[in-house]
Amino acid sequence: MTHSDYPVSDLPTPDPRHGPETVVEIQLEALADNDDPVENAGIKTAYNFASPANRRVTGPLDRFVRMVEGPRYAPMIDHVEAETDPVERSGEQAKQRVALTGSAGRTVSYQFALSVCDREPLDGCWLTDSVLD
Repeated sequence: MTHSDYPVSDLPTPDPRHGPETVVEIQLEALADNDDPVENAGIKTAYNFASPANRRVTGPLDRFVRMVEGPRYAPMIDHVEAETDPVERSGEQAKQRVALTGSAGRTVSYQFALSVCDREPLDGCWLTDSVLD
């Protein structure tokens, strides 16, 4: 970990016991109630589950928050419904498509791409490499 803002403490963090579906579910649940228990807790939780390669492109945390609050990812924040497709898994890589519906009724789809980290301290943990619309 190269950034002192990772991981964000007192929020969910990666665990080798979590499969890819659970990792996506944790992030979606946190983003659905973004400011609970603290401001941007959902976004910070997603940051905790971002792979080192993902964080190199999207971090540090303040930049990651701005990115998620931007037009491409803002529909993820405080969504009211999430529908998930089955995880497509190939070895230590996985993909899952999700459809999120906001309070105004607009639905946006994203695809989470995940992989198993092979470096300490996250060795064996599923992490998010990218989220594409």
